[in-house]
Amino acid sequence: MKPYAALLAALCLALSACAGPAVAAEEPVDAPAATRIAREGAGGSKGLKTAILAGGCFWGVEGVFSHVKGVKGAVSGYHGGNAASARYDVVSSGLTDHAEAVKITYDPALVRYDELLRIFFSVVADPTLKNRQGPDVGPQYRSAIVPTSAEQAAVAKAYLAQLGKSGLWNRPIVTAIEPYRAFYPAESHHQDFMAKNPTHAYIRRWDAPKLAALKAMFPQHYRARFLRDAS
Repeated sequence: MKPYAALLAALCLALSACAGPAVAAEEPVDAPAATRIAREGAGGSKGLKTAILAGGCFWGVEGVFSHVKGVKGAVSGYHGGNAASARYDVVSSGLTDHAEAVKITYDPALVRYDELLRIFFSVVADPTLKNRQGPDVGPQYRSAIVPTSAEQAAVAKAYLAQLGKSGLWNRPIVTAIEPYRAFYPAESHHQDFMAKNPTHAYIRRWDAPKLAALKAMFPQHYRARFLRDAS
């Protein structure tokens, strides 16, 4: 690629990437431990599991969970729409059914699904914001839980009800539980974005504080090494 072409590509990425008006960052919240514990190893069901979470720009969601012990992979992508429109330039219009989401592969013997949800609502997503997170506005930035099993669905439903009764937020919980549809991995330059671009203005402003909160609030789950996507 010629130098001017590389510069143009970088500029286009900066202009089209997760961005929005400068508003106050959400403070981390000490979400309660779940009373409904995930039992994903029950009945002899062993091995790695998959969770799908949407919580605003996927850069930060992927970045945080890539630092969680027991997570074996985190892939940024699109959930809720069709294959033809699963492209960043189209999804960013807000006119598709997709949400920017992250597919998390994890070992439930090391980190349970309910613990992933607690981390998600403590340091990643504000469950009271509808069709937005941080500076990013639009239905593609909605917060959503996408269970991949009946056990996950039961845990998610119970945990959202628990959060609604916790009194931690002054507004109603609007995070939805969405049925699983196809998950489409995002373009390669969106994968491991936090690790590849630690000085990016958006990462420093919005996502680095989330990672710092993970380390401070969940030291038992924090892993200093960023787990890069191997797919």
